[in-house]
Order: sequence, then C-alpha cells, then structure tokens
Amino acid sequence: MLAATLTAFGSPLAVQDVPGPQAGGGEVVVEVLATCVPPYAAEVFSGERRYPLEPPVVPGVGGVGRVVSIGPDATKLNVGDLVWCDSTVRARDDALTPDITLQGWSSRGEGGARLARYLHDGSFAELMRVPTENVYALPAHADPVRWSVLSVYTIPYGGLLAGGLEAGETLLVSGATGNLGSIAVAVALAMGAGRVVVPGRNREVLDLLGDRFGARVSPVELSGDEDADRAAMVAAAGRPVDVVLDLLPPQAPSSVARAAAMTVREYGRVVLMGGVGMLGGEDLALPYPWIMRNSVTVRGQWMYPRTANTGMIRLIASGVLDLAAEQITTFGLGQVNEAVTHAAAHGGPFDRTVLTPAA
Repeated sequence: MLAATLTAFGSPLAVQDVPGPQAGGGEVVVEVLATCVPPYAAEVFSGERRYPLEPPVVPGVGGVGRVVSIGPDATKLNVGDLVWCDSTVRARDDALTPDITLQGWSSRGEGGARLARYLHDGSFAELMRVPTENVYALPAHADPVRWSVLSVYTIPYGGLLAGGLEAGETLLVSGATGNLGSIAVAVALAMGAGRVVVPGRNREVLDLLGDRFGARVSPVELSGDEDADRAAMVAAAGRPVDVVLDLLPPQAPSSVARAAAMTVREYGRVVLMGGVGMLGGEDLALPYPWIMRNSVTVRGQWMYPRTANTGMIRLIASGVLDLAAEQITTFGLGQVNEAVTHAAAHGGPFDRTVLTPAA
C-alpha cells in the first residue's frame, strides 16, 4: 500500500510503498477515505512541538474509512461498513488510569510510548490498523470528507462534557477565535448553551462568530489588560458564567487564560484543554483563596472519553450540529506535503484541510 512516512523530523513526508497492515485479535483494518490535516502539523513534523513521535512513522489523526477486515471479537462491524476511526487509544490492562496514545501522532508517558510503538502508524495511508473499540459505525449516507472533521470536533466536545455543560447555561470559551475554540462555540450551542461568551483579539473572527450564531453569542475584543479584559467578559455575559473552557494555544500568555478562568461564578467549573506553558512560557497561576472561597472546580481534560465519539456522531447525524458551514479543501496522498503547507495557512474557524489517501 501507499503511505506518507515521516522519515526524520524536519524532512518532507515521503510517499512510498510499504507493507499493508494485518488485523490481529481485537483489531480492524480500514481503508482510509478521508483524514483531517491539523493546522499545526508542520510544527509537529519539523520537531518544533516536540511530539514524542518515533520516525520512521506514518502520521495522521484518525479518519473515516471502510472496513476491510475484522478480528474475531467484532460482533457488529462488517466488511464494507463506513466507519469513524478514533485516534485516542487506551491500553486495555488498566481501566482506572489507562496509558494513552494518539495513534500516529502523540503519546503520554512511557506507557503511552510503548503503546505507540505497537500501534505506530496513523491515517496518512491507504490502509490503517485500528483497535476494534476505536471504530464507530457512521450513517451509510455520510460524506467521508465532511465527516472526517470528527477528529477536531470531538476534542472540544470532550471538554464540554468534562465541564458538565447543561442546556441553558452560560459558557465562556477562552481561545474562541482559534481552530478548536470556534468549534467549541458551535458544539456548545448544539448542546443547548443559553449564551456563549467568545473573547479574542481577531475582530474579523469575532464578527464571523456573532453573525453565524446570532444573539446567543457575545463577542469580546480583548485589550491585553488582564483586569479590564476580565471585566469586559463578565459584562458581555450579562449573567453568571457557569463554565469556562480554555483552548488557548501554547503561544498564548498565561494572563489571558487566567483572566478568562476567573470570570466563572461561585461553584462554577473551569476546564483546561489548551497548551499554555507547554513551550516553556509562564505557567497558569490561579489564586488559591479565590478557588477555595468560591468553591470553583478546576480540571484538566486531555482529549475525550470514548463515549464522546458516539455523542458527536449523534449530534451530527440528527442535524442538531450542521457541518455545512465547513470550508474544506482536499488533497490526494501524493500531495501530502502541499496539504501540510495548506493546513498551516488555513487554520482559521471552520477551514479544514483533508487528505484522501484511498481516493
């Protein structure tokens, strides 16, 4: 089969013929029809983001495909089924704190690295081997290219589930003008959020979010002054902020994340999913007395639970969450390096780059 291989950090991906995968027990082989290329993929492949990939490796974060072969433990999947392949793989020998790898992309700790060495390759290939529990049936009529955005939509959905967002509540999305943050706005409204406060410095994107989603969205243009920005966000909410979801990138200063987090009401919830401090910047410092006296819940959330895949598929299949606004540009496997370059230049809201390996 053909696959795009990262042979070394800093080198272009090499499209070459490699042995096809074989499904063992508890595994499925899928023909990859479509997979999203993250906007920061170039930073991963250059080594800038210091991801624990071990070249040579076929990268890629999940995808939509058709089942080619299944192991003996699959009871509902069939060859030919259209499926979503989730990249978040959990080790099976610890139900409480499983080691995790993002297949073909990243991992956590030594246990995650060991798992990644076994499930080494991702979706930038014609075929991919996936654990059975990471394969989810899609509606037969689903457009593989459009549905491949599950790889990005499910991430903020996991954060909203972690924050226990309920219908009618007020949410503030820190990093709302970014790739994941803008998705969080769309998903939260589909989940029934009463109001979503969207702070940011990009006026054009703030206007886009306001125009697209209407009166339930309250844009706030940030000034860079922590106290003034916090006051502006509270005023824009017009009511107590129940949940804050932080999706700021690694380059963002911790003061921006702190200003947003401290808008939350007494007994409110703050979920941290971004990258603040990951590239050596100042760490987030939330005041101990403020957390304690206001009974604020602060939790981190990396990726999402397995059930989030099913929930997201239901939201889209039911029409509650509409993917029609997605602007999608597709590339064949032979154009993978062009796709990576395109993704880096098109990382704004609802702008996706999709690779179609088996096309």
